[in-house]
Amino acid sequence: MPLFPSVEWFDAVRREFNSDESVRDGGGGTCDAKVGVKVGGALYLLVFEGFECASASEIEESALASTDFYLDMPREDWRDMVANIAENGEADFDHTLNTLDLDSEDGLAMSYTGDQYLQDLFYRYNQTFQYFFDLSSRVDTAFEE
Repeated sequence: MPLFPSVEWFDAVRREFNSDESVRDGGGGTCDAKVGVKVGGALYLLVFEGFECASASEIEESALASTDFYLDMPREDWRDMVANIAENGEADFDHTLNTLDLDSEDGLAMSYTGDQYLQDLFYRYNQTFQYFFDLSSRVDTAFEE
């Protein structure tokens, strides 16, 4: 059972995403973006290419400069979102990336370089990213205590 957050967990979700035919039928859609994911002090990079998530890796803070944007939430908020998805099969209204972004004072999506055109990729491809995280409902997940 993969631990959230970890490369193993992101890879398990990535496999679900890449093997799900509904991604091509409107579930996610095509997407080209390098997405950083900041979970407390842990940093990950998800690379989306076309209809797939091509890779997931752990990165250092300096590598955020090569991302289009990164998603930044406290570890507890990530855990609540992932647990909610596991419980419901998808995020309920209060746990979608869009709602979490709107409810956050500074927003969820950040640009390391301040480039708002790159940061806009979060909004352009939001449904794809949400679909990616919703598919984590198919991954048995363990959390750090």
